[in-house]
Amino acid sequence: MGKLDGKVAIVTGSTSGMGRATAYLFAKEGAKVVVTGRNEARAKEVADKIIADGGEAIYVIADTSDLAAPQKIFDETMKAFGTVDILFNNAGQLSLKPILDLSLEEFQQVMNVNVTSAFLLTKLCAPVMKAKGEGHIINTSSVAGCAAHWGPVAYCTSKHAMNGLTKSMALELGPEIHVNGIQPGAIRTAMLDSVGGEDAMGFMKERSPLHRIGEGEEIATVALFLATKDSSFIDGQLIRVDGGVDI
Repeated sequence: MGKLDGKVAIVTGSTSGMGRATAYLFAKEGAKVVVTGRNEARAKEVADKIIADGGEAIYVIADTSDLAAPQKIFDETMKAFGTVDILFNNAGQLSLKPILDLSLEEFQQVMNVNVTSAFLLTKLCAPVMKAKGEGHIINTSSVAGCAAHWGPVAYCTSKHAMNGLTKSMALELGPEIHVNGIQPGAIRTAMLDSVGGEDAMGFMKERSPLHRIGEGEEIATVALFLATKDSSFIDGQLIRVDGGVDI
């Protein structure tokens, strides 16, 4: 018997990295998973693997920089499964531009993907969870939400905002819905690859007592913990999964 038997879980940004690992783990634990992302081939691959392994999944092609995407994700979830129990707001976008080179449009796009889409999708899913008397919402923040030296201005700002959103959501949506956040450090993902991969993270490996970067599966196990009764007295918290880079 799985820890998520009978549950429906939306995992945004689940075609690679942390989201993909979480989609696989949730499905392994019995959840019906809604896979989302911009690349149809990758989204189909994730959903097909879940189904081939005996699970249930659909995929929804959605670019969360488009503020119509959350409604599409929610509608397709309700059409396929009729409910939602777990929402993992994991979709993310990185910007490396310093403030003097950053346009308003680029700043807003990062905010849309990293924060506003989570706000909108939560507004859609929370009433369903409230009516059921139970739900779990997990938000992906970052160590860049803890200190400015971990990320450029748009990304850093969005992750600080996600921290505040997580805490405010927990305060307003309890007691039925638990809301918590995960703050990853350097994790092996497509986003990490876009800035030079593991070789570019030498400074973070040096600051970590573990002397390595993390794996997507190490985020997935924390997300699973936060999606079950194992974390029943944890709410409004931001859990760093970063190899101890700031200790």
